[in-house]
Order: sequence, then structure tokens, then C-alpha cells
Amino acid sequence: MAYRCNDQWDKVTWRSHLAGARSAVPAQQRIAEARALAGVAASLPLPETVCCYVPFGTEPGSVALVDMLRNTGARVLLPVIPPRPDALDWAEYTGTAALVPGRLRGVLEPSGPRLGVSAVRSAGLVLLPALAVDHLGVRLGRGAGYYDRTLAHVAPDTALVAIVRDDELVERLPAEPHDIRMTGALTPSRGLVRLPV
Repeated sequence: MAYRCNDQWDKVTWRSHLAGARSAVPAQQRIAEARALAGVAASLPLPETVCCYVPFGTEPGSVALVDMLRNTGARVLLPVIPPRPDALDWAEYTGTAALVPGRLRGVLEPSGPRLGVSAVRSAGLVLLPALAVDHLGVRLGRGAGYYDRTLAHVAPDTALVAIVRDDELVERLPAEPHDIRMTGALTPSRGLVRLPV
């Protein structure tokens, strides 16, 4: 489903439409897209440290993508959700055997030592989930604000790349002054799209 620019939609409306569209995607298509995303990520020039995430529910991506990043020799940090909405903590990913259920149902987190919020500053690349991202780099998340608070801690030259399905790279989303813009979008078919377009 392609989304056209709709200036009448607020973030709540966008989230509702995008979540509904994601839930309608057949499982086989999600698996194929996850495979494609892992392949695309394998071709990225990777810095020494990468922040990523383990997807849950219908989020694009896969543990295979996270494993691929680690297998390149990059240090991979995954988020640890704090007790209340705040900036994310981080822990190093050492493999699937070290993933444990997190605070939110369905979310897996590394069981290793917590590195603190500031660990994100060591990353040259942050791959993050999004419901959509627009051509100007505006990212729409789920609305809890974890990543909004976290992105305030990244180094100025860090690449911020939202992982989305092909039709979730849209023309324009509602933006707020505090929104930190993405420098790219990673999609199954188009690969890495540099933003702004």
C-alpha cells in the first residue's frame, strides 16, 4: 500500500494506518523482506560500533540482520528499555543465547552488563525501528518517545538509519521542532536511501 502525502493526518492517524497495514502483511512476505534487509545491511560500510534492535511484532528486520552485523566484526549494541519512558540503556549483543525477555512483552534484550545511555555516543551507525520515515528524514515511531530521548545523546556525525518496509518511506510526515532527522532509510527493495531525498 503506497501512502500519499496527507496534510490532514496527524501522527496518531499515521500510526493507526501504518500499524493496520503492517498487520495485514502476510508472514511469508515479512520473512522475505527480513531476508532482503539482512542482505542489504551486509553491503553497508560498517563502523566499529553499531546500535541496532531486535524487532518484535511486525517490525521490519530480524535477528539474522543483527547476527550479520556482529559477524562482520562490528561491536553491536542493543537497547535495554528503562523502567519508565526515558532514553534507552544499551548492552552488547553477544548472540541469540544471551537474549532475554525485556520489560515490554515481546521485546528481547541482551542479558549482559548495562552500558548506560551514553553508550550510543560510541556508535557510528544507529539502525532504528520506525513505522515510517519521510523524504526529509522525519521518523515516525510508536509514540513512547524512547528513541526521541535517546537520539539526543548520539554524536553529531552518527548515521541515523530507520529500517522500514518499502511503502513506509513516504513523501511527508508531520514534524515537530524536537524531531531529530534520519540520514537514511533501509528498505528491502531500495536498499539504503540517503535522506533528505
